[in-house]
Amino acid sequence: MTIEEMKQKKLQKGYSYAQISELSGVPLGTVQKIFSGDTEHPRYATLQALEQVLKDRGDSMVLNDSAAFSYGSPQEKKQGEYTVEDYLAMPEDVRVELIDGVIYDMAAPVFDHQKIAGEIHRQIANYIMDNNGECEAGISPIDVQLDRDDKTMVQPDVLILCDSEKLVKGRVFGAPDFVLEVISPATKRKDYFKKLMKYENAGVREYWILDPYKKQLVVFFFESDIYAQIHDMTQPVPVNIYEGKLQIRTDHILKWCENIER
Repeated sequence: MTIEEMKQKKLQKGYSYAQISELSGVPLGTVQKIFSGDTEHPRYATLQALEQVLKDRGDSMVLNDSAAFSYGSPQEKKQGEYTVEDYLAMPEDVRVELIDGVIYDMAAPVFDHQKIAGEIHRQIANYIMDNNGECEAGISPIDVQLDRDDKTMVQPDVLILCDSEKLVKGRVFGAPDFVLEVISPATKRKDYFKKLMKYENAGVREYWILDPYKKQLVVFFFESDIYAQIHDMTQPVPVNIYEGKLQIRTDHILKWCENIER
């Protein structure tokens, strides 16, 4: 994608320079210089990061994620060749995800990570119960066979499932309606790019990425013309699939983020 094409995509998506910076990880000043033409020869890696943010929904995206972890198997499989059968054969004390045949190692989450995910799950579950809702809220570890194939099995931190027929033998078979991921430095690229693409293409309606290190929450509501909204968590954040009637209080979560170490 050329710089001119990126400029057009920026206009189409309505992104500000600040939003592009936050989503790509490219410093704000660098983004501004590239789009203004002050930087004539940007680094290839920088252009790749910008292109990932500005690509149209559904565009293919190749991500060389250093978090990929090969466990091997009697068949000497390579990354990209693993299946759900291999995933289910993993030792119970080994936590991984399978995405497009690639196994990703998942270290045990730290206490603060689980506290944040647990608090959001609590608020969602309480809202559903108080309103006699038909949807169900779940918290990791829950296996989600996202694409209904044998190449992908993920474990979102928090999910909302409104179609009970997708709950098969304790696993979710298909796309949840809502997904939240609380990122860590090791999962940042996977959550912002790889999973963003997978969740949207699979039919997830709403995807939240909470970054406790940046103290921000990025909301992707795929049924809206606004592709991404960034919240500083100083005010309650509405859940779009409930038309804003459910609002997640994040002020205390923001305080917890102060104590999280990279």
